[in-house]
Amino acid sequence: MKKSPAKNQFTPLNTVIAKELKNERFRKSFSEEMSRLQLAHEIKTLRQRRKMTQAEVATKTDMPQSVIARIESGTHSFSIATLHKIAQVFDKHVGLVGQTQNRR
Repeated sequence: MKKSPAKNQFTPLNTVIAKELKNERFRKSFSEEMSRLQLAHEIKTLRQRRKMTQAEVATKTDMPQSVIARIESGTHSFSIATLHKIAQVFDKHVGLVGQTQNRR
């Protein structure tokens, strides 16, 4: 008897991503999304290190707390103007840096 192929074969995510990264359009979108998510994570980390609440950051930026929450969760994109307001709260500057530079 012949074995039939498995119906639901598991493929690791990194394998799928590696394959898709060969596509230039996917690679560009993936890179942009990863940068946005990394920035959202860094904002949350800065806030937590300063022992600030989202409400405190929101007050200092004159934005609703829900906007800060959506930015930190990665479910909300944001403008450079919004990023600049948040950066000011943490005494940071918005700018372009090389990939290998320490950005903290």
